[in-house]
Amino acid sequence: MRKFLLFIVLACLFVGCSQYRVTDDPTCILQFSHDTLRFDTVFTEQGSATLQLMVYNRNAQALLIDRVTLAEGTAFRVNVDGEQQLEHLTHLQLDGGDSLFVFVRVDIDPTHQNTPVLVSDKLSFHMTTGRTQEVTLEAWGQDVTRLGKQGEKQYLANAHFTADKPYLITDTLIIQGDLTIDAGATLYMHNGACLYALGNVTAEGTQVAPVVICGDRLDRLFDSVPYRYASGSWNGIYLITEQANVQYQLSYVDILSGNIGLYCYSERNEDLPQLRMDGCRIHNHALYGLVLIHTDALITNSEISNCASYCVYCSGGMHEFVHSTVASYYGYTNIRIQATPKEDAAAVFIDNLSKTKPATNTSFYNSIITGWLPNQLVVATPFDQYYPGTFLGNYLKTDTLALPHAAENTYWQATDTAEVFRNTFYRYKEYVYYNFQLDSMSPAIGIADSLTAQLYPTDRLGVSRQNVRPDAGCYQHE
Repeated sequence: MRKFLLFIVLACLFVGCSQYRVTDDPTCILQFSHDTLRFDTVFTEQGSATLQLMVYNRNAQALLIDRVTLAEGTAFRVNVDGEQQLEHLTHLQLDGGDSLFVFVRVDIDPTHQNTPVLVSDKLSFHMTTGRTQEVTLEAWGQDVTRLGKQGEKQYLANAHFTADKPYLITDTLIIQGDLTIDAGATLYMHNGACLYALGNVTAEGTQVAPVVICGDRLDRLFDSVPYRYASGSWNGIYLITEQANVQYQLSYVDILSGNIGLYCYSERNEDLPQLRMDGCRIHNHALYGLVLIHTDALITNSEISNCASYCVYCSGGMHEFVHSTVASYYGYTNIRIQATPKEDAAAVFIDNLSKTKPATNTSFYNSIITGWLPNQLVVATPFDQYYPGTFLGNYLKTDTLALPHAAENTYWQATDTAEVFRNTFYRYKEYVYYNFQLDSMSPAIGIADSLTAQLYPTDRLGVSRQNVRPDAGCYQHE
């Protein structure tokens, strides 16, 4: 028995010591958490987030790293086990079963090109065993046109944004005259940045080349969660005017993940500004999606979705929503990525209570209003029987709508089993994001008014509504 115990003690001592004994066996190698460390697109002259690389010694004995080098050494900045100067790293011992942290960031000089440019390097670990192991470092560098300075407002008389290369708006940008945005243009908004347009606005995106307005964080919050999925990363777009008959024409504009998507405001009582919005997507905002105050609007084939408060707020003016989808599933996931919780607010709030300002006349045709809270449509009006708005051919989740002009709609029932959309729950582990196209068994299929649908023969994605029963919402089920 004593011999057995002595053997166990000696074995433990041998194993315990061996992990500190440096091996010269060339078959013993390091292992890495990534063979290639890839950065998302990095704006030149701005720098990246820091990525982490793990280096493991899964051998029984220690390995001695003679030195660590970068092949180019110009763009990437490396911190190995707390040391930022690689030339100071010599004879670094990594004991058996141990690991070390490597942190990498990248700073890319201007590329003088409109399209992204690939920047790469090799991080090499030279072992005293004679082996050299490499990890590839990659990043795409993108030149941008910078507007404004952080902490300062910038005023422009007029502005024309092209698709040549992206724009980075760092704070408050105020367009005092007309604003034009070409198809394919991208506006990246820094934290807290906002854009005010005081005159006419024309943003002419297309299905294949939309205008995109979003935050400037292109890296990831977690491995499977891009920062673009987190709302509130910038402020908002504000269309504000005191002029008569100002025109806002927006086609295929995506406004993503700010505090407020599109805020249209006027103090006028007549000759109100006019918004025409077609094929647009306003998604994932920490407050409101679309706010219409003293503004006339025609919204067609558009998706307004996932806002912590109202997706749509209307007060004063004539508003028509045709073949549009308003879906309120903000925060409907099992991962905490939003800075603000979902308010107990309907997807659509129609405010017709003012006695001194323009009356509110909001109508929905062939549209969808739904979400995960019980009531998603509120019409606040003194006398229901006198409210002028019309609701026709819609799918609605509401318990308060009792209007004389609400006919031939399909209403959500607590006993419904079919899903309206393909995906209303964000499954981050499966990389499955929200998808507000119609489920194959959706109750919104085939319920739209045919005469209205003839005026809009294709949906937001170009799918035909002809020769079939038209569906409610901006997406026709194929």
